[in-house]
Amino acid sequence: MTSHPIKIAPSILSADFSRLGDEVRAIDKGGCDWVHVDVMDGHFVPNISIGPLIVEAIRPVTDKVLDVHLMIAPVDPYIEAFAKAGSDIITIHAEAGPHLDRSLQAIKGLGKKAGVALNPATPVSAIQHVIDRLDLILIMSVNPGFGGQAFIPEAIAKVEQAKALIGGRAIEIEVDGGVDPSNAGALAKAGASALVAGSAVYKGNDAATYAPRIKAIRDAAMAR
Repeated sequence: MTSHPIKIAPSILSADFSRLGDEVRAIDKGGCDWVHVDVMDGHFVPNISIGPLIVEAIRPVTDKVLDVHLMIAPVDPYIEAFAKAGSDIITIHAEAGPHLDRSLQAIKGLGKKAGVALNPATPVSAIQHVIDRLDLILIMSVNPGFGGQAFIPEAIAKVEQAKALIGGRAIEIEVDGGVDPSNAGALAKAGASALVAGSAVYKGNDAATYAPRIKAIRDAAMAR
């Protein structure tokens, strides 16, 4: 995937959708590791964003990992469509269907990496019995549904708990919500290996700023 010990995954939710292809190319050129795609259904979360057609449209634009975060419920009917659209990682919420284990099996069966997202009020213990099916744990450091929210500091302790649960397994710990250079170091120290950044990268939608912003988050994380 990447040689960087800390992966930076800008969220295209904060991109200028009128020129989305260029916005994806800009973060790719700017040094991102993954492209984070936030999918919202207006039901599981109070917003509506994009569907599999957008994932399919940006797939040819970048060779970087498409890190697709499904904030939808029920999630099972849509997993195959997002897999076929070109997702590399498909992350679902622990509450997004009646049978989490079965949903994760479906993702893996389609040849994709599987992740589970934990909302601020969802304990790490929710994934202890499916840990061996996971490639990624996504710790939400805001409540899902909107960009630009303030970081919830309790997420740092949850990263530590997730790290302890993982043990020696090769599972990424990703953090999403309010991540910027001010908290990247603490998150990395706690065990995070991937950081999602929306407005911290895309604010102002000036492509010339993306590379230094990505670098600032990575440098802060690496300085832990």
